[in-house]
Amino acid sequence: MNMLKFFFALPWNAMPKNFVPIRFAVDGRPVEVNADPQMPLLYALRGELGLTNPRFGCGLAQCGACTVHLDGQPVRSCVIPVAAARGKRVTTLAGLGTAAHPHPIQTAFADEQAMQCGYCVNGWMMTGAALVDGDQHVTPARVREACADLICRCGAHLAMLRAIERAAEKRA
Repeated sequence: MNMLKFFFALPWNAMPKNFVPIRFAVDGRPVEVNADPQMPLLYALRGELGLTNPRFGCGLAQCGACTVHLDGQPVRSCVIPVAAARGKRVTTLAGLGTAAHPHPIQTAFADEQAMQCGYCVNGWMMTGAALVDGDQHVTPARVREACADLICRCGAHLAMLRAIERAAEKRA
């Protein structure tokens, strides 16, 4: 058995399954997963669809590594059931921009060299992108507030906060 699929099946593996087809869009392309509606969206994204950028960090919505946008709003995919995505748009870090036309948050993170190990960066960039895209008057205090519950064990917090502020300045 694939170790990745085994790992993501652990929490709900012993429960009876009621698999149903669930259709939604990921990064602009339609997808369908045959899954228990209560399975976390993260497990569908990683285990069923093979995506690697939303990451499993804590499984409790406390670190942000699993953050994706659901119809434009940042959500912690480790605690959102896959059924909540039915008929909606899920955007991952890979879907924010392209190499030719990166999202301002991606450009700002590169300009600030705001990553170290990169494990948590998914949460920081997705949270920052939602803030920058949704608020015309982003202040440093608002950035700190939006990112208060994100965890970075490498200590790159300040560089990532600067990157989000830089992206907000370019959007203004």
